[in-house]
Amino acid sequence: MSKYNPYDNFLDVLQQAASEIQLESNDYETIKYPERELKVSIPIEMDDGTLRVFEGYRVQHSTLRGPGKGGIRYHPDVNIDEVKALAAWMTFKCAVVNIPYGGAKGGITVDPKTLSFNELKRLTRRYTAMILPLIGPERDIPAPDVGTNAQVMDWIMDTYSIMKGYTVPGVVTGKHIDIGGSLGRAEATGRGVMIITEEMLTKLGKRPIDCKIAIQGMGNVGGISAKLFASIGCKITAISNVSGGLYCADGLDIPEIMEFVKTSPITEYKRKGVKHITNRELLTSDCDVLVLAALENQITAEIAHLVKAKMIVEGANGPTTVEADKILNDKEIIVVPDILANAGGVVVSYCEWVQNLQSLNWDENDVNITLKKVMIRAFDSVYEITKKRGIPMRLAAYIVALERLCVSRNLRGIFP
Repeated sequence: MSKYNPYDNFLDVLQQAASEIQLESNDYETIKYPERELKVSIPIEMDDGTLRVFEGYRVQHSTLRGPGKGGIRYHPDVNIDEVKALAAWMTFKCAVVNIPYGGAKGGITVDPKTLSFNELKRLTRRYTAMILPLIGPERDIPAPDVGTNAQVMDWIMDTYSIMKGYTVPGVVTGKHIDIGGSLGRAEATGRGVMIITEEMLTKLGKRPIDCKIAIQGMGNVGGISAKLFASIGCKITAISNVSGGLYCADGLDIPEIMEFVKTSPITEYKRKGVKHITNRELLTSDCDVLVLAALENQITAEIAHLVKAKMIVEGANGPTTVEADKILNDKEIIVVPDILANAGGVVVSYCEWVQNLQSLNWDENDVNITLKKVMIRAFDSVYEITKKRGIPMRLAAYIVALERLCVSRNLRGIFP
C-alpha cells in the first residue's frame, strides 16, 4: 500500500473548509467517519480449475441526504483507504450538485485484464452476493468506475434481482440501455468536464477554441472529454493513456487517434509533428488547460512546481495531493476540483435511477439538458463563494457541500 493516504487528503480539506466557515466540531464530527465499512473475501474458481480468493470492499460514507451512491472499481491498487476516500468524495460531490444521494464506493483488488470473461462474471456475481445486505435502490446504488463497465453493472443488477426474486433495475446505474440504462450516461462525466471547463473559461474571458488543452487519461472520462472538446474546435495538444502519451503543438487529430487505439497501443501511433511523451511530460507540458482524467495522486508537490497549465480540471477523483494544491495556489493556477468537475456521471446516474423508479425512458436531449442545468447551477454556487471569500475553488466546493451536509445533520439529529 502506498504511503499516500487519500482519506487523510479528504480529512485535511474537510478541516480547512470547517475552519473557513468557523464550524464547531460537533457540527461535522460524524462526517469525518464512514458509516459502514465492509470487507469481503471472494473465492472464485478460475477457468483452469484453481481457486483464487480476491479481496473486495463496500464503504458507505454518508446517507445523510439520501441513499449511498458510488462506483465499483476493479484495480490492482484498490485498498480500504482508497475506497473510504472515494466514498467520502462521493458524499461531497452529491452535496455540491445538490442531488438527494449520500456517498459510497466499492472495489475489488484485481487486474480485470488478467481475467477471462467468465472469470470476471463469476467474480462480479459472487462479490454482489457478498455485499447484498448493503446495497439496494433505496439503500446504496453502485455504478461503473475504473476497470468496470455497463456489462459489470448488468451482472450486478441480474444477481441482485435473482436474489430478490424480481427485477430491480434501480439497484445500479450505468447499465446497458436495453435493461434500464439511461441515454447519455456513458458520456455524462466527460460531458460534465467540458461544461464546467467552458463555464470557468467564460468567467476568465477566454474561449475554449483559443485554448491549448492537455488530457491525462483517455478512458471513458478523458476520451469523451477529448472528443467533445475536439467537436467544438479546441486544440488538444497532448493526451495519454496507460500505454503512453502523444504531443503535437499544432493539435492532435483526436477522432483518428480514438479510432487507432481501439486496435493498437498508442505507442505505435505515428504522424508528422507528433511526438511520444511520458506521463510526466504531459503533466508539465505547455498548455492552457490540463484535464486530469486518470487516477489519484497524479499532481504531487514535485510535479506541481513544474506545471505550466493556467488551469487544472480534475476529471479524476483525488488527482492532486494537499501539498501540491498549496503550491498550485501559490502559483495562481486555478484548480477546478473533482467534486465539481467530474460530477456529471453521478448527475446522470441520478437521472437513470429516477427513470428506473418511475418506469420511464427519457430522451437523450432531456438528459443532457438536465445535466447542463445541474452542473452550471453547482458551478455558480461554488464560484460565488470563491469570489466572495477569495479562496480556491476546492475549498469553496467543500464549503458548499459541508454546509448542506451540516443542515441535514442538524435537522435529522443524532439517534437515539
